[in-house]
Amino acid sequence: MSERVLMKGNEALAAAAINAGCHHFFGYPITPQTEVAAYMSKMMPKVGGVYLQAESEVAAINMVLGAAAAGKRAMTSSSSPGISLKSEGVSYIAGSDLPCVIINVQRGGPGLGGIQPSQADYWQATKALGHGDYQLLVFAPSTVQEMVDMVTLAFDKADEYRMPAMILADGMLGQMMEPVTLPEPVKELPKKEWAACGHENKRPHNIVNSLYIEPDELERLVDERYERYAHIQETEQRAECIMTEDADIVVVAFGATARIAMSAVRAARQEGIKAGVIRPITLWPFPNDILKETAKTAKAFLTVEMSKGQMVDDVKLAVECAKPVHFFGRTGGVIPQPNEVLEQIRKIAGGIK
Repeated sequence: MSERVLMKGNEALAAAAINAGCHHFFGYPITPQTEVAAYMSKMMPKVGGVYLQAESEVAAINMVLGAAAAGKRAMTSSSSPGISLKSEGVSYIAGSDLPCVIINVQRGGPGLGGIQPSQADYWQATKALGHGDYQLLVFAPSTVQEMVDMVTLAFDKADEYRMPAMILADGMLGQMMEPVTLPEPVKELPKKEWAACGHENKRPHNIVNSLYIEPDELERLVDERYERYAHIQETEQRAECIMTEDADIVVVAFGATARIAMSAVRAARQEGIKAGVIRPITLWPFPNDILKETAKTAKAFLTVEMSKGQMVDDVKLAVECAKPVHFFGRTGGVIPQPNEVLEQIRKIAGGIK
């Protein structure tokens, strides 16, 4: 068992990725995730790995595509505007059925925005990170330790389903320091019989490609992926439920915002208000089943986000509009405060019959 060490979120992510068998990193600096790349630049040579600062975000994601096609565990990291630049390459990776991990340490937007924390890339990550019919796995950690744990999970699930996985963090988690236990280095990675890594005349050529001229062939491949996605939606939903068994008001919040929501819920309980928290851990697949089940007993939901409400529609769909869904959020890099969330809980409680 590794010792607990105090680490900044971005550096803990990088260290965990190396221990998870990622020895190929391609990136480009942008605040507030630059420490990921900086840590990789120092440590990759020590483990016989490859660190390359690309000439642009576009180049970095295409280098990930190449390394992943060769069967390597490859990763890139960026922050909101940089992820937008990578979106075409992510679509190519999905269209080639390749596994990789993408880190997004979100900042305020749109445009260049600011360098403060945000969660306004929710739509981008879960609905539209590139063109075409595809999804990617999206994990939302709420602590530095969870960031560490999710790196290995993201790589494992990306390999299992042959698709890209994203860890959707934010500037708060990337920059905060907390004690963490790093995973032991993996000793053996899964074999990838499909990889284009040389065949020594012992097998047929493996071809990695996302271009299909015949529409029927492309439709067949997309349909196959969506069968895989349906299985993922059935089996990979993850969420944490806190004090929801008897809750009248359920706050839905992910990432760092869930910590703020939890503080508000504890204060509400002290006032006699039955409140609880559902923290989605996977944003895709969204934990629909858990929310739908909770809606059988809860009287109202409150989504709290560092955005203008990008998760609200998913919550409404999950509860099938059976109960009212309220929203409170701050944006532009402003972090919601527990007392602000508590005030919203009080208002909702006052209107519940």
